[in-house]
Amino acid sequence: MNSFSNLNSFKTPTNKTVVTIGTFDGVHIGHEFVLKKVIELAQINDYKSTVLTFFPHPRMVLQQDSSIKLLNTIKEKENLLSEIGIDNLIIHPFDLEFSRLSAEEFVKDVLIEKLNVGIIIIGHDHRFGRNRTANIDDLIEYGIEYGFEVQEISAKEIDDIAISSTKIRTALLEGNITTANNYLGYNYFMSGKVVHGKQIGRTIDFPTANIEISEDYKLIPKNGVYIVSSEINNTTYFGMMNIGTNPTVDGLEQKIEVHFFDFNADIYNQDITVQIHSRIRDEKKYNSLDELKVQLQKDELTSRIFIKNNL
Repeated sequence: MNSFSNLNSFKTPTNKTVVTIGTFDGVHIGHEFVLKKVIELAQINDYKSTVLTFFPHPRMVLQQDSSIKLLNTIKEKENLLSEIGIDNLIIHPFDLEFSRLSAEEFVKDVLIEKLNVGIIIIGHDHRFGRNRTANIDDLIEYGIEYGFEVQEISAKEIDDIAISSTKIRTALLEGNITTANNYLGYNYFMSGKVVHGKQIGRTIDFPTANIEISEDYKLIPKNGVYIVSSEINNTTYFGMMNIGTNPTVDGLEQKIEVHFFDFNADIYNQDITVQIHSRIRDEKKYNSLDELKVQLQKDELTSRIFIKNNL
């Protein structure tokens, strides 16, 4: 897959494109239905399958909503779309200037001149242009005028996508990993750098890798203990992850810490991805580190049984 950081860096292809536009947060099974349709039509017509998405999220710019949390970072989304088989991904910076393009400017300057669109697949409720004044009927009219086809994603399909996204976010915030993973079609994952922590885990024989996620917009699941896995140096390691403040030692900041089973290597400053398989329990404050150690031993047993039976 070819990935571009803005429309200007995208060289207009000689082949026409099949284009779809959206945030595609999560790249979940609802999105996959649309994306496979894009790929199929591109193959049939000898076009290039192309996704146009935006960052920051339009709500962050237009509503100045800094509280919005996303299921994927830009890099994660890029990897997921590449796995599906999209030819071109354009992640265009969304700003006020771009939002002020008129509907006709968007069609002429973006769809025609930059993307060389042959077919656009878009939701029935899609609105575009300055103040979102144009709708799919307007887009169909532009298609007739400029010579491209508009294929509509039905109301039911759009609702399924929207419901899935909402349910995934809700499930993660409630700690319901099974529901989230079912809607995603893959295990929810988080990527970050292994950084130094207080190394308290070492004192009770449960050393942890502290994961620092630099993207503050990434959605972090509910605090608690989870069964996880990571690919490290081409080997899959299982373990358990705690998301929380470490109340037993009077911690204040939320931390993400992973204890890998049967693992003893220095991975400081490495970037790793943690896949989440299941949730064991809520985070709890214990009266002592010894009491915490006993609980972690129970958690490890629970995790190993789950891994043996399910993974």
